[in-house]
Amino acid sequence: MKIFKKVLKIIGIISLVLFIGLYCLFYWATSPKSDEKVLETFSEAGIVPNITKKTYKNFTFRKVSILKDTTLPTIVFVHGTIGSVLDFSSYITDSLLSLKANFMTYDRIGYNYNEENNVQESIAFERDMLENIIKDLNPQKTILVGYSYGGPIVLASYKKYRKVILFAPAVYSKVEPMPWMLNLYNWKLTRLMIPPIWKQASKEKMSHRQDLEKFEQNWSQNPNQIVSIHGNEDWIVPFDNSKYLQSQFPKSQFELITIDGAGHGLIWSNFEEIKSQLLKHLD
Repeated sequence: MKIFKKVLKIIGIISLVLFIGLYCLFYWATSPKSDEKVLETFSEAGIVPNITKKTYKNFTFRKVSILKDTTLPTIVFVHGTIGSVLDFSSYITDSLLSLKANFMTYDRIGYNYNEENNVQESIAFERDMLENIIKDLNPQKTILVGYSYGGPIVLASYKKYRKVILFAPAVYSKVEPMPWMLNLYNWKLTRLMIPPIWKQASKEKMSHRQDLEKFEQNWSQNPNQIVSIHGNEDWIVPFDNSKYLQSQFPKSQFELITIDGAGHGLIWSNFEEIKSQLLKHLD
């Protein structure tokens, strides 16, 4: 019996150490990165981005720009939940893409490094902030790219741009899943364990379904040529989101690109396919 209790104690200690180690790794891996880390990521590809702190409605946020040639189009990336300026670093640092485009991206409110503000839980706020950020760009040379929650943000802007490209857009409330893991945020006992960035993501996720209902019947008012790239194995933002968009637009305005077998992480796992689509719309 004493040996049994000793073994259980050792297993318990090992399990606790592993849990703490994994939690710390998860916390670090998903937390927003400093300006120095962002610069380091881009400098590895020989690129020096312009990192600036901007203000919108008394909220300060980080913007990353690479505007090297005014004759080229500018791709503006809008990240999802969670997300950051580094989500699209592979595209921004790609040698072929960088020959054909300028780039701009930013941390949405609630996702900045050492952020003190909460997510705004409003597509309308996010759209207005996006339009303010890009107000000095030539709209005829601007390509808006929205990933996940960033999809409805760019789609809600009814101004005319060169193109709108969506990656796994979360645009349809009726198929919006509410993962069980959100309970960890709802329960007071477990909320303290959740990293700050995931608390922000949980709040945004829980209000997203209701917020979508204000927009989803009017997506067709968007005047742009729209491309939606979506994996048919995506369970976080189901493929039916893009199918719903397809039903809202004429074939001449909307194109659905299906990536067979891809999940929600397609911007990382299917880089080459997405890169080829971006190049197609830059030519």
